[in-house]
Amino acid sequence: MRYLKIFIIGLFWLLTEKGLAQENYSFDMLGKLKTYSSKEIEYSRWSIGGETLDRDYADYHAYKEYLGPSGAKRIRLQGGWAKCEQTKGVYDFEWLDQIIDDALSQGVQPWLQVSYGNPIYQGGGDAALAGGIPTSEEALEAWDQWVEAMVIRYKDKVKEWEIWNEPDISKKMSAEEFAAFHVRTGDIIKSIQPDSKIIALGLAGLSRTEYVKSILDILKAKNKLDQFDVLSFHGYNSVPEKSYSAVAKLRELVSSFDPKIELWQGENGAPSTPKGQSVGAMTKYDWSEISQAKWVLRRMLGDMGHGVDVTSVFQISDMHYAMGDHLEGLNSKGLLKVASDGSIEKPKISYKTFQNTVSVFSGEISKTEKAEVLKEINDLVVFSYTKKGVRGTAITLWIGGEKPEDLMDTELVNFTITHTKIKNPVFLNLMDGNVYELDKDHYTKNGKVLSFQNIPIGDWPVVILDEDWLELVNN
Repeated sequence: MRYLKIFIIGLFWLLTEKGLAQENYSFDMLGKLKTYSSKEIEYSRWSIGGETLDRDYADYHAYKEYLGPSGAKRIRLQGGWAKCEQTKGVYDFEWLDQIIDDALSQGVQPWLQVSYGNPIYQGGGDAALAGGIPTSEEALEAWDQWVEAMVIRYKDKVKEWEIWNEPDISKKMSAEEFAAFHVRTGDIIKSIQPDSKIIALGLAGLSRTEYVKSILDILKAKNKLDQFDVLSFHGYNSVPEKSYSAVAKLRELVSSFDPKIELWQGENGAPSTPKGQSVGAMTKYDWSEISQAKWVLRRMLGDMGHGVDVTSVFQISDMHYAMGDHLEGLNSKGLLKVASDGSIEKPKISYKTFQNTVSVFSGEISKTEKAEVLKEINDLVVFSYTKKGVRGTAITLWIGGEKPEDLMDTELVNFTITHTKIKNPVFLNLMDGNVYELDKDHYTKNGKVLSFQNIPIGDWPVVILDEDWLELVNN
């Protein structure tokens, strides 16, 4: 995509050892967005990934000081049967106790996955992605005991349970076999904690609607749809906006079974390293901290704009997958860069963009009328929101359609918002949290109609909103 470079408005960015540097816009800077910790936020849709701790590919205690300040209200965790039960019938929950208790103390609610399998049992399944479920009589009985012990232990701390991760990519079980396993597990969870919420399926592929339907058909026939409170989906795409037609089909499918089923983006993220330096999804492309941060912003705000109930960014820190698993090597999708000794080297740019987005778009957010765009710009994405208890509207804008790149080029956009009550519009750059005053050269107001002129828009989201939405700190 070709963008008109706007040098006088000045979005020239450099990736330096200190992070992201930027020349100022032509309009005056008011200050920097104040971000909030998880404890300071009462409610939000935003979750952060804490996966792979069950296999020691990441270290919670290395990154925990960054968890609360991120502003996330949930963290996705994998319980790790094989890590907790290394001797038959003996559970060691101490490592998981520490994580759950610490997350809760920081205002972050864990949602806990009970997978994977446990190879100490014959037919116990695999303790790895794309592995199989327990199949032998002994292993299934041990699984039942494991799930029961886990739910009893954490029922006063964990309200949301996920049974497995990406069963649709495993060649070791059919949809029918997994559905029976899901029912078996869901029965145990609901019998101990009837008001719990069960998150299914951790779906890897967005296009696998037949897989989802076959499981829903089985659950419906068994009168077990109450074990399908949430459909959690993943589905990585280098262009986030290209996912939403498939998301809409998933929504239509689950609503045909039960309109109360929620839709969660359970796991999505982008690498921060060049091609060949990371494992996992989307690693055939070149990435950097800048393009990763743009991608994370577009995924978060795209999900919100398309009505996804919860979004979890994968994940808070880089991971190192071990030999013998589905993957092996560095997965650089973390918002925190991990040093060779396992410590946190630094927050990446994406960590700050996550903080910025969470701080602005937490609370009760409602989508409103779409902006009327007066200048034809391909792939311009526009959403408009109100927030309970806060004056005015927030409008998010970016150019989608292609994978985000390092260049910070922009186009000048003219657009009109109707039925809005913005009294004092300001411009927020979510990449760095800088907030700018919009003068009369950039907008005109006619009753409840605001017309904006020459607003610089690139391939990452910015926000025009009433200053009542924001608390500022000095730059």
